[in-house]
Amino acid sequence: NAKNVKQMLLDWCRAKTEPYEGVDIQNFSSSWKDGIAFCALVHRFYPDAFEYSTLNPYKPRDNFQLAFSTARLAGCPPLLDAEDLVRMKEPDWKCVYTYIQEFYRCLVEKGLVKTKKRP
Repeated sequence: NAKNVKQMLLDWCRAKTEPYEGVDIQNFSSSWKDGIAFCALVHRFYPDAFEYSTLNPYKPRDNFQLAFSTARLAGCPPLLDAEDLVRMKEPDWKCVYTYIQEFYRCLVEKGLVKTKKRP
């Protein structure tokens, strides 16, 4: 069921970013608008790629670029464009959701995320 998948992914994002300061994921739109949530999620899997504590929520373009370029380590293609995202009042939830699905899929493929095997 698509609604369950969406909720599961949102819960997964919350769980993975929970220890990160400045991240409060409530949805796939406004919660991602400064790029910090993307950075926290990527940093969780690639902690040596950048220094999370140096991020600035007032520099969303830099945050998006850093998150998306680092996500390439997982083999995740740059489906979103930092320029497009900073032009929007808040990101389109379908775009964010699609990107997170792809990042999750790439992490699973790399063996960095374990999934429950279906019977």
